[in-house]
Amino acid sequence: MGKMLVTEVQQHPGAVLSGGAARQGSALIGQKLGAMPVTDKADELFVASEAVIDFTRPELLKAHLDLAVRYGKALVIGTTGLDAEARAAIKEAAKSVPLVQAANMSVGVTLLGQLVKQLAAKLDDATFDIEIVEMHHRHKIDAPSGTALALAEAAAQGRDVQLADVARKSRDGQIGARPQGEIGISTLRGGDVVGDHTVIFAAEGERIEISHKASSRQIFARGAVRAALWAAGRKPGLYSMLDVLGL
Repeated sequence: MGKMLVTEVQQHPGAVLSGGAARQGSALIGQKLGAMPVTDKADELFVASEAVIDFTRPELLKAHLDLAVRYGKALVIGTTGLDAEARAAIKEAAKSVPLVQAANMSVGVTLLGQLVKQLAAKLDDATFDIEIVEMHHRHKIDAPSGTALALAEAAAQGRDVQLADVARKSRDGQIGARPQGEIGISTLRGGDVVGDHTVIFAAEGERIEISHKASSRQIFARGAVRAALWAAGRKPGLYSMLDVLGL
């Protein structure tokens, strides 16, 4: 993902690559990248940039949020698998700097979420059951995917319910009949699948399925760069890809 972000920035006519940060001990440290060598000191990257794109791990995000606030820089957050503490830290940092957070930076998934929300509002839970199925490569470490959870949240918003009250992330054994209003989320892992998501609205006699299949991670890099250019210099706040796309 890092390599794709570098390529996308370098190819974008409105962007200039400041550099990149890598973990301590990485073979990339010291290699030329943009205006500065790759560094293991993230603060150097924040000083040199107007906006920073974070596709790392949840345990690193808090430090990057602190640096964004310290240096007054925009931060684009594509890291997933965040817990309640991380989400609270994001909200706090957004009081001081512009943040764009999205579980999925692609334009297609952003629009899919809007469609899911609208359909969920129109298709009542007494008639239509909602199920979300996601599949990713064997190396993905969090489940369900951040995108699947975002789509489930969109469905819950459409029905004006709290996702925590209706989500079902796994089924096994004698579970009984499906409760009305439940939003199911199923996870598949295998091979080199970049990211497949399908939202199913199932009723007696008919079924509506909306899918998004990513064949390249470049779509995530493209959206992230677009978000960084949009966020740079903007007033503090927590923004989404909907804001970036003007939706």
